Amino acid sequence: MIGMENILPIWKVENGSMVSMQGDLTIGFKVTLPETGTLSADQFEALHLAFVKAVRVLPPGSILQKIDWFLRGKVQADFSKQAFGDHEVLSRASERHFNERPYLEHECFIFLTQQPANRRASSSSYSGILRKSVAPVQVKDERRYKTFLSACGQFERILLDSGLLGLQRLTDDELAGTAGEAGILERYCFLLGRHKQPMIRDVHIRDGIRIGDKQIELYALSDAEDLPAFCGSRINYDRYSTDKTKFSVGFASPLGQLLDCNHIYCQYLFIGDGQKTIKELEAKKLRLQSLSAYSRENAISRDACNDFLNEAITTQKLPVKAHFNVLCWADNIEDTAELKNKVGSAMAAMDAVCKQETDGAAQIWFAGIPGNAGDFPMGDTFDTFAEQACCFLNMETNYRSSLSPFGIRLAERNSGYPVHVDISDEPMKRGWTTNRNKFIIGPSGSGKSFFTNHLVRSYYEQGAHLVIVDVGHSYKGLCDLVEGYYFTYSEENPIRFNPFYITEGDVLDTEKKESIKTLLITLWKKDDEKFTRSEYVAISNSLTLYYAYLDKHPEIFPCFNSFYDFLMQEYLQVLEDGKVQTRHFDVENFLYVLNPYYKGGEFDYLLNATENLDLLQQRLVIFEIDQCKDHPILFPVLTIIIMEMFISKMRKLKGIRKVLLLEEAWKSIAKESMGGYIQYLFKTVRKFFGEAVVVTQEIEDIISSPIVKKAIIGSADCKILLDQSKYQNKFDEVQAMLGFSETEKTQILSMNKANDPKLKYKEVFISLGTSHSKVYRTEVSLEEYLVYTTEEREKMKVQEYAAKYGDISRGVAALAAQLRNGDEAL
Repeated sequence: MIGMENILPIWKVENGSMVSMQGDLTIGFKVTLPETGTLSADQFEALHLAFVKAVRVLPPGSILQKIDWFLRGKVQADFSKQAFGDHEVLSRASERHFNERPYLEHECFIFLTQQPANRRASSSSYSGILRKSVAPVQVKDERRYKTFLSACGQFERILLDSGLLGLQRLTDDELAGTAGEAGILERYCFLLGRHKQPMIRDVHIRDGIRIGDKQIELYALSDAEDLPAFCGSRINYDRYSTDKTKFSVGFASPLGQLLDCNHIYCQYLFIGDGQKTIKELEAKKLRLQSLSAYSRENAISRDACNDFLNEAITTQKLPVKAHFNVLCWADNIEDTAELKNKVGSAMAAMDAVCKQETDGAAQIWFAGIPGNAGDFPMGDTFDTFAEQACCFLNMETNYRSSLSPFGIRLAERNSGYPVHVDISDEPMKRGWTTNRNKFIIGPSGSGKSFFTNHLVRSYYEQGAHLVIVDVGHSYKGLCDLVEGYYFTYSEENPIRFNPFYITEGDVLDTEKKESIKTLLITLWKKDDEKFTRSEYVAISNSLTLYYAYLDKHPEIFPCFNSFYDFLMQEYLQVLEDGKVQTRHFDVENFLYVLNPYYKGGEFDYLLNATENLDLLQQRLVIFEIDQCKDHPILFPVLTIIIMEMFISKMRKLKGIRKVLLLEEAWKSIAKESMGGYIQYLFKTVRKFFGEAVVVTQEIEDIISSPIVKKAIIGSADCKILLDQSKYQNKFDEVQAMLGFSETEKTQILSMNKANDPKLKYKEVFISLGTSHSKVYRTEVSLEEYLVYTTEEREKMKVQEYAAKYGDISRGVAALAAQLRNGDEAL
């Protein structure tokens, strides 16, 4: 048995570089790739072109080794108290729902190696792994290495300038490791995951490769005959494509994120002397020419060689040698047999032929040690051009969580692991959007209510104040859970407000006074009836005197009844004293018209509420308007209450996020009184750390309303769509109206086409600005589902259990437990 330390090909690590025993100098980068499904066809071409340009600046004798590391991991739930918001039942349920969910963890590295001028090429018979020991070669060519380092800098800058990926130079500790964390060398040799403790495992290379208890399988693309006839920067992903839209993934993605097993995808490009390579190929062509009479295969190979030479000379393409392989293993030995099927299927998706390496697997694995690419057996490479070789580089990675502390928990659409997504603050900081406003569109059954409930709950638990104008009781369960204010109308319990009440610590400011004046004038005058300036002043004076009167009589409760009493008893006396001319203010008509809102009148409940008064400090206030949206009296009052309350929150709650959400908004904003307010709100709410959100079922409702079309579409940088499959054949008009790109159209129409049948969820499309969009799962736990559900039968079951167990929180927990045990059915 040979000790690893005797044949380890890396001599030393210093100054962020690795020096091999053969004198090879290697520097490494950690690469941040674009997320799967977010690049357009043009962006794939741009990224591919950037790699081609970057490869062309590397000097002869250099090697590009790109390693994409995919390890199966499991979501680790955080059950600490800090992980939960105000409502532990739902937060804990969400953690439990995703706990232990498997997914592929991806890391990408690029290593650039410069070989010394006299470096002997490796082969299957001359490899470091076959030697009993390796001694360092004393090679000193400062000029060559300075040229190489300069080229590496250009390589890095070209890729960064593409704006599509990030590179970060690896440090000594990241390369060689520390006492507490394994470095990239140790991780490759012993198959250790990210942030793993150093660990030494036995490596066996007889009868295959075995590292510790892992049996390694190696599948290679090393022969031109096994390669696809055509290659490009992208391919169509049929699972998410439609007849009219083709969903793009990287050409090599089947061997990357879409290959569901532990694997390392290694990509090698060997940059030699172009002129020398052409001379060698010329000689090869002549040999084949002389042998072409003896075999048709020789004639075909001669023609292929001739075509290659013609293209190299006429197009000035860079000839390189390339090799690509997949190193894979299974967690369980019984799953090893499936690896060949998975890898073979992935290569077939690229129109390539899967070749399993056996005898040469050990040399290829050993050459894959970062910094040892110069020891790669050149007999396992093939001649190609940089343009074709770069098509086989993996260009995508899985979804990343936002670093922002604020956001919403969604799930990645492929494997369903949870991601933290900020669709409000981070997009503004990055310059993707200029405001936090949103509109949400989704037909009935698309999961719109679930997503919006989830958004509202996430915002609430992170300290936001939310005002919701609802139609259909979509948020009743959530409101009960967080003990918010729920205003709704029914014959038994009509809607009640008290605009005259001033909460403790608040004052009668101009905005409060103006809203009460507007309310009184609205109740007094018809829509087509004008009021005079003197009437306006008289009402203003009456309010001033009323609140002065309340200060002197603190036992009087502020409400419309006491205001009406004040007018009858005190203000009439002011009029009699001649301080206000009756011809300027017809007080008798004013009192007569407002009498129905006084005690004993038809609407005496409306403005005399004695509970749910502190609207300014209440963080969740919901107005359910389904029964009063067409009422000539109630709706104008409701509109003014909503406007005054949210503007008050906007201006008085400094540093606190404010959200106004209009559910099925067209029914309310179509009215002139609300339309002007919406226009004002969408344009100014950003300045007060706020956001306006409009939710609707039909795209036509947004397009058909001139108010919505002008104010919302133009002032909402975040566009959220749910299942739009019904518009698949007429989406062009919607696309033009909402300003979606072809990539966004493809993403929208890909929703819910390949959902996991074992799980219950819907997908959601989120567009931020004009260039950042993704599709996520809206996947929630059973407890969250029960709180969010809008199905009448399910809501009644939740209410039944809430009554039985004392509150909705305990009721939902009990119902969910019984559903999991099969003791109940929804």
